[in-house]
Amino acid sequence: MNLRGRNKVSPEFSMSSMTDIVFLLLVFFMLTSPAVTPEALDLLLPKGKGKTTNKQNLAISINKDLEVFINSEKISKDQLELELQKRLRGEEDPTIILRAEQSVPIQDAVTVMDIAKRNKYKIVLAVKP
Repeated sequence: MNLRGRNKVSPEFSMSSMTDIVFLLLVFFMLTSPAVTPEALDLLLPKGKGKTTNKQNLAISINKDLEVFINSEKISKDQLELELQKRLRGEEDPTIILRAEQSVPIQDAVTVMDIAKRNKYKIVLAVKP
């Protein structure tokens, strides 16, 4: 006597639906990753070795056209010190990241460093590793 049923459940697992989901997640993150850093400017930083701090209050960027930006907001060079004082008022251990392109004359970077020294701000020069 054969008492087996006609409907058998297959114990195999299909990975096709799992790979579809992983592929869709991969495409989603690849498309949205450039939108994660909207305040970043496209600068060619000089190369160097060293570590930077993770804590920063402001980022000052100087591009090849000698335009100065605080985070992503364009500021005139004359108003830079007043704007820094206003934005860093009340901060404990204020830190500035200076991002200057390779083609920027050293005098422009030193000017920003002098402003930081006068106001006792900690300044870190950003470089490309």
